[in-house]
Amino acid sequence: MSSKFVKITDQTIKELVDIFGRENVSTQKNELEAYSHDEMPFATPHNPQIVVKPDNVKSIARFMCLANKKKIPVTPRGAGTGLSGGCVPLFGGILISFERMNKILEIDKKNSVEVVEAGVTLSDICNSVVEQGLYYPVHIGEMTSTIGGIISTNAGGMNAVKYGVTRHNVLGLEAVMPNGETIKTGGRFAKCSTGYDITQLLIGSEGTLAIITKAILKLTTKPGKKNVLLAPFMQLENALDAIPEILDLEMIPTGVEFMERSILELVEKYQKIKIPYLQHQAYLMITIEEESDDQTCDYFAKVEEICRRYEAVDAVIPGSGKAQRKLIDAREQFYHAIKQHSPMVVIDVVVPRSAIKEFVIRAKAKSAEMQIPLIVYGHAGDGNVHLHPCCENIARSEWIRKIPHLVSEIYKIGTSLGGAISGEHGIGYDKKVYFQNEAETPLYNAMKAIKKAFDPNGILNPGKLFD
Repeated sequence: MSSKFVKITDQTIKELVDIFGRENVSTQKNELEAYSHDEMPFATPHNPQIVVKPDNVKSIARFMCLANKKKIPVTPRGAGTGLSGGCVPLFGGILISFERMNKILEIDKKNSVEVVEAGVTLSDICNSVVEQGLYYPVHIGEMTSTIGGIISTNAGGMNAVKYGVTRHNVLGLEAVMPNGETIKTGGRFAKCSTGYDITQLLIGSEGTLAIITKAILKLTTKPGKKNVLLAPFMQLENALDAIPEILDLEMIPTGVEFMERSILELVEKYQKIKIPYLQHQAYLMITIEEESDDQTCDYFAKVEEICRRYEAVDAVIPGSGKAQRKLIDAREQFYHAIKQHSPMVVIDVVVPRSAIKEFVIRAKAKSAEMQIPLIVYGHAGDGNVHLHPCCENIARSEWIRKIPHLVSEIYKIGTSLGGAISGEHGIGYDKKVYFQNEAETPLYNAMKAIKKAFDPNGILNPGKLFD
């Protein structure tokens, strides 16, 4: 533990038991180890000294007041599905798990909102409103993620073109400050000009400013049937060239995804499923949600015309709902398939949509120069590109030696094109060195000043974003 933090004593443990109850305070080695990491590749485990599992906001407020007074580091954790080490307790201390704060508190149909605790999974949120004819549109690859973690990283996903990312679908928050005070931001309304927008400040802050305990989510009406068009291309560059024109069409797609054959072959191999049309080099997958079959046919006809103009080999609409679902499911399995394939790192640069092609070409050229295979795919509609340098046909020791330089170069390419080093996974501790190198100094200093104002003792999720 850092010298700036105070060691946890037996007296502190007694106080935690008094706040949370004996059954919700753990110092068992096996449990501490279970909370020592997230899904970040090559992470070094860091055990907390204690895990606490609250079930109400008042206990969290009492707890934070105690931790702040004693200068004990606190790391909030949802489902542990993050990819940047955001919930790893680098300085030991106390990890606060939200697994017991998993209640859907209200579905307010009149105002089209849902109120949930921070530990509710995205899957439960989406399923809970279906019978009401409502829809929560944020759809990320890992539906077991909890809403607190999703909000903390401003996750995006495959529906972002039409519905935006998490920050566009959260109306308000309840959060506990590092000093134990509870704040409520936003509300059941879509606009507000009353002071600073603390809701938006907390979204994407990765648990470094306050502990999110509750969220007011914006719902929309249940969409029409989801339809999928798959357009194969002989060259990835041609597929990327078609994207701006597709996005200029009057109808807004739910998502526009690009991918190469290599990633689909991995999904076939490791998920043991059969994916059609795999004889080509690159693909666009366009999804829409419309009530009218005529609208769908008209839109896909226009998309097909654009794709063929950019030398698409075909434009295929799978003939059944099951076949379309299989394509969407395959896309959701990309990360899991790559993870089983070989050692790799996770990069999720975001660039302006107009810069995707140049970014991908330059990133692939740099990886080829360093003789490291690079798997590339992404959410083309919002400029979020996922890149995975893999350890394949190269000695592992050489790969490990080269990776930091390659990753740094890819981030430099992205920021030089007006992008940023993370589109949805967050900085955590995995990317904080790159963040410091690429962020403009005045902006970086402003963020540090905000952190200091919220958390002067630096106890909340220390070691994330900043040193």
